[in-house]
Amino acid sequence: MDELDKIFTFVIIKMTNCFTIKMVNKKIIAIANQNGGVGKTTTAMNLGAALSEAGENVLLVDFDPQGTLTIAHGFDPDNLSNTIYTALIDHHFNIKEAILETKNGPNLIPANLDLSAAEVELLSELGRETYLKESLKPLRNSYNFILVDCPPSLGLLTINALVAADAIIIPVATQYLRFRGLKLLLETIEKVRDKFNPNLPSPRILPNMFQSHTIHSREVLQELKDAFGPQVFETV
Repeated sequence: MDELDKIFTFVIIKMTNCFTIKMVNKKIIAIANQNGGVGKTTTAMNLGAALSEAGENVLLVDFDPQGTLTIAHGFDPDNLSNTIYTALIDHHFNIKEAILETKNGPNLIPANLDLSAAEVELLSELGRETYLKESLKPLRNSYNFILVDCPPSLGLLTINALVAADAIIIPVATQYLRFRGLKLLLETIEKVRDKFNPNLPSPRILPNMFQSHTIHSREVLQELKDAFGPQVFETV
């Protein structure tokens, strides 16, 4: 059982009040997939809430300019002046000033459309791939888990999340067209590992949107298991 398995097992066990297991703390987990509508934000929100309810200190980072995770927690992105964009661009900004408390337990660093400008603004900067990692450094010792909800792209924002990450979860809808896009994401992860993050473990695949009554969903799930073996979470 690897560390991400322990996280999911820990959540399930704690939520059913059976017993606890030792966990590795201070882990940044990027939740990534360049396809939209595969459950990235839902995974980040629910995993964060479950870990928080289990007694862990959790920070959610909305790293999608659409601000869906921010909206899901009841905040209006357009009315927020301190966001993850501020932390990336302003080196003198105290990132703790961007942290919001949520009703679900985890803290949140929000995002809005300003974040879409970051990719352009950072293009000419040295070390542009490490800006998120550097921004989150002051927070690593304050949280057991930092979950980064990535945008549906393989641009500079997602690269920043992969460079900062200690682990990656790839939510995959059990639909053939969504499954096909995995190859490009996995190639990107390999490049990030080679150039920036040599300790980055193999990503874990999280099947979701599974419809057990359809042959299509069952076939795609089996293809995932055949292709990635133990990297696939046993969630369905």
